[in-house]
Amino acid sequence: MSAETRQELLACTALVFATLFWAGNAVTARGLVGEVPPMALSFWRWALAFLLLAPFALPHLRQARPTICTYWRRFALLAFLSAGAFNTLLYLAAQTTTAVNINLVTAAMPVFVGLFAFAIGRERLRQRQVLGIFITVPGTLLVISQGSLDVLLTIAFRPGDLWMLLAVSCWALYSVLLRRLHPNVHPLALLLVIIAMALPMVLPAYVLELALGYHFTPSLQTLPPLLYVAIFPSILSYLGWNYGVSVLGPARSSMFMYLLPVFGAVLAMLFLGERLKVYHAMGAVLILWGLYLATRPAAVAGGSQPAREA
Repeated sequence: MSAETRQELLACTALVFATLFWAGNAVTARGLVGEVPPMALSFWRWALAFLLLAPFALPHLRQARPTICTYWRRFALLAFLSAGAFNTLLYLAAQTTTAVNINLVTAAMPVFVGLFAFAIGRERLRQRQVLGIFITVPGTLLVISQGSLDVLLTIAFRPGDLWMLLAVSCWALYSVLLRRLHPNVHPLALLLVIIAMALPMVLPAYVLELALGYHFTPSLQTLPPLLYVAIFPSILSYLGWNYGVSVLGPARSSMFMYLLPVFGAVLAMLFLGERLKVYHAMGAVLILWGLYLATRPAAVAGGSQPAREA
């Protein structure tokens, strides 16, 4: 196995765990409904993540300071699109739309990434990536609809769907720009800067929520889930996603988002008492098949080295 192949396998592993932790974030958020308002959850998630990450990232931050000062606008844009806008819009969408609608819009992520990659860098989706999308989308719809055509036929558009559409657009653009801008700093320093710049962006929404009377008082019951969302989906998922995009590119990496409903169903069974059904298994098979086709290395003529996405 070549060094490049090992690197791609490591990137795929990082992306799998990133989506697993994000699925856990959704389950945790569902468990906190009624206890932690959405903007409070977003703000304290990133505030705790910053405090936990800072001791490990500060040594690298000192080395990266000249680069950050020179290209601070690039870092600010990445922070706005990811930890700033994406999470805030996602939480806003959840207030006025359904989980089915959110998952349906999220399923369009690879298409948005492909459009932005073509518009910005003239990168085209490869045939196997298009084929992977055509296979994984039915699998995703099968899981989301719970195997019922009536669920899909009765879907109604809601105001939150527009917020979700904007959220997906922000994340797709973040993934493409992350590869294009190529911030040459240590991954820990990059994430710390993104969080530090995103917190002032999230703060106004949190202050508005407080002004509207939605208060939150930390307790021993809410501390464990807050620590989970601060460590796993905020720090580890972002590190895994950023690494995956740097190795595989945004288009191939975005295909791993189709694992979200599969992991979500498994975690809901483990922690929320929900049951796995036949449609979960059928959908998972289609998703994994499409994911394999879309992300496997393409053989280079005259050798067995994988071809990397531009």
